[in-house]
Amino acid sequence: MKILIAASEAFPFCKTGGLADVTGALAQVFSRAEDTEVVLFLPRYRNVGGGAFSLKAAGGSFLIPVGNRVETATMSRVQWGKVAVYFIENPKYFDRPGMYRAAGGDYEDNDERFLFFSRAVLEGAKFIGFKPDVIHCHDWQTGLVPAYLRTLYRIDSFYAKTASVFTIHNIAYQGMFPKETLLKAGFSWLDFTPERLEFYGGINFMKSALVFADLITTVSPTYASEIQYRPEFGHGLDGVMKHRTSDLFGILNGIDEEIWDPATDTFLERGYELKSFQRGKAAAKKALQNELGLEENKDLILAGVVSRLDHQKGLDVLLKLAPEFLDKLQFVVLGSGDPGLADALGALALQNPKRVAFRSGFDEALAHRIYGGSDIFVMPSRFEPCGLSQMIAMRYGALPVVTRTGGLKDTVYYNGEPKDSNGFAIDNPEAGELRSVLGHIVSLFGWRENWNLMVRNAMRGDYAWGKSAEAYLKLFNIAAQRRQL
Repeated sequence: MKILIAASEAFPFCKTGGLADVTGALAQVFSRAEDTEVVLFLPRYRNVGGGAFSLKAAGGSFLIPVGNRVETATMSRVQWGKVAVYFIENPKYFDRPGMYRAAGGDYEDNDERFLFFSRAVLEGAKFIGFKPDVIHCHDWQTGLVPAYLRTLYRIDSFYAKTASVFTIHNIAYQGMFPKETLLKAGFSWLDFTPERLEFYGGINFMKSALVFADLITTVSPTYASEIQYRPEFGHGLDGVMKHRTSDLFGILNGIDEEIWDPATDTFLERGYELKSFQRGKAAAKKALQNELGLEENKDLILAGVVSRLDHQKGLDVLLKLAPEFLDKLQFVVLGSGDPGLADALGALALQNPKRVAFRSGFDEALAHRIYGGSDIFVMPSRFEPCGLSQMIAMRYGALPVVTRTGGLKDTVYYNGEPKDSNGFAIDNPEAGELRSVLGHIVSLFGWRENWNLMVRNAMRGDYAWGKSAEAYLKLFNIAAQRRQL
């Protein structure tokens, strides 16, 4: 099977968040399956290239219509294991300081940038002679690809048997633009209807994919249900999702178990596995306390957070409660985002330097040490399509404290019985519920036999990409077979 993955970011080439981790991991696991050939298409942003990857020009150029003019696309490529990675190049659109935004906010021409990219993916595949059975598109930035396949390219024999599968990573980000974008993208006003591309007087890139893709996936079974049946989760697209319910599937993300392996993690004081986690985690905790200037005390519960600082993540609820628990808990937070939240966390750390540490930004090495040294890992999210952090935390024996939503509900089990639990969960990200579960955690922490039972449950979990990749490949076959009919 020939699989083309189209995405706006993929690790290790370009990354702003979890989307890149997922697309990069999927490209690799798909390429290892039997009888598959995988190509990955990405934009060539300013910082792409160099380091371990030496890009080579693909040779030649091709033209992409944008409204009433044409723009030129060129391509470069690199071989990444079995995956051929192609970068769409156009300095006007992609040679910028940030991938999606500058300091003042999103780029005003993001509609043009990503309709250009979407169409260049289709033209680029023809340019290199790669006729895909399936194009796997990710999030709104590639949302026009399925729409192009079924409209402007519907009579193109090159794509006659090509299916499209669209994955929603976060439905809150949809790519909404004015109706004039319709013409820039090359569609006709006949497509500007509620059944097709129109969305509250404008055009919505994600909606166009939900209408035209052969199959739709999202990143956890619970999130697939939430975006259909809970309007606050569907962000205006719940009706479209319900209309496509028979074509919508929730497939849980995985993590890269080579990168996230406490036994071989060189960032940790000492490696540990299931049999040796007590000594290994004790060493990691002590080292982390020492590194961050916290009191070195094995009896204090160390609560870790590695997160974007955003209302979605519910960290304002944790911030409100933290002062109540400083006699029993230490808090380590690594993240960036909301300036107000960052300032408040910084102030709390200044007032309580032996109990609270806050580091702004992202530090890969410190993130590993937080997972390794934490006793609990706090994620009281208001919504969470999948979440990778709770899986990483469990692999490192840090018990997650989560809200029962999206992928958190699908991966963290808590029913009050340690033998059946691998973490802790609340129903709503509210102070009262979080206070209650933190109080329970304080009580349970002293009961080491039961605590260690839960840690073992967490570390035994299978968080690899194997099952998820199988599920995707089955869907790709179904989608491709439909196109053969």
